[in-house]
Amino acid sequence: MGHYSHNLGFEFERQMLDALVKALAEAFGSEASVLDASHELRGAGAELDGMIEIKAPGKTLQVFVEVKREVYPRDLRNAVYQLHRGMDNTRHRHEDIIGLLAAGVLSPGAKQELRKHNIASFELGGSLYLKHDGWFINIEKPSLRTKKNTQGIDLFTEARESVIHALLMNSHRWLTGTELAEQAETSPYTCSLVLQELTLREWVESTGGGPSKRRMLTSPGKLLDAWSEQWQERKEKKSKWYTFVENPKDMLAHLAERIDRQKVDYPWAFTGAAAANVYAPLLTSTEGAEIIVPKGYAERMADVLGLKPVSKGANITLIEREPASLLYRDMHSDHPIFFASPYILYLDLLDGRGRNKELAEHIRERLESLWQRN
Repeated sequence: MGHYSHNLGFEFERQMLDALVKALAEAFGSEASVLDASHELRGAGAELDGMIEIKAPGKTLQVFVEVKREVYPRDLRNAVYQLHRGMDNTRHRHEDIIGLLAAGVLSPGAKQELRKHNIASFELGGSLYLKHDGWFINIEKPSLRTKKNTQGIDLFTEARESVIHALLMNSHRWLTGTELAEQAETSPYTCSLVLQELTLREWVESTGGGPSKRRMLTSPGKLLDAWSEQWQERKEKKSKWYTFVENPKDMLAHLAERIDRQKVDYPWAFTGAAAANVYAPLLTSTEGAEIIVPKGYAERMADVLGLKPVSKGANITLIEREPASLLYRDMHSDHPIFFASPYILYLDLLDGRGRNKELAEHIRERLESLWQRN
């Protein structure tokens, strides 16, 4: 069946088509019947991997299917061409047709591109997208990355997150692997893993070769969106505290002064609305303070600041984090007041509390103008 049987294996194609028929049948329910009509392609000598018919009263849609194991944006041009060529070379009984790309793994970028081309998509994990003449299905499910040898990696774990942060801070700048490792304060191997994945997604460009090979982040917005999605799902250790400050407007300065007096020897940084409003002023007032500390350092910081643990009425939040969140912390004045980088400030405002969403959009605009300038 189809010209890819030898490469992919008949069993994989069969598995994909069976899973696709099942997913479509569930999506349409009693509205339409779904059947695998791939056998009709064999006689026609079509260069396609499958065909599915969706039959509803007074309407039949033919879905021509191309099957792949993994699809990233760089693979799309070829896959879309194969699909269109296969459809053009197949004699249709009628013109109500649509192309569909079915894959074991479809990257988020590939899914977006397929939608732009008006091509339906199916991923083995159960994600399904089809839009045609009043019919619209959009089911999002997590990817099935069950095999260890799959190209996809989790970009946002510990040291890898430092590489992401470094790339965003240097977006649209050419960096060697050594320069990136220094910026991210991590190993060249970790940088290489992240760069491979981002190259597959076509978010990074490269030039040269060997030790002088340089890379540049060309899609900071897409990378930040992917980080944002993961950021909002993460669970981290936050503790609530209270301290008396005579003038709440000067809270950050007062706290920084206390920390400085105690000669704290570990990194820390303000984040949240109060810090973001210093970086990109928008709100007339903010309440409380949020401080990032290394993992296991919350109690030490509480002692330094003389904080009291409370369940209600807290005005300080201590957040324990991996080193990536404390990279690129910035001093906004002559005083030793450290603020998290604008990317961490932006991510921490995505919790939607109060006017955080508004402030997050304000910071995003500033970041986007920086990308355009570089």
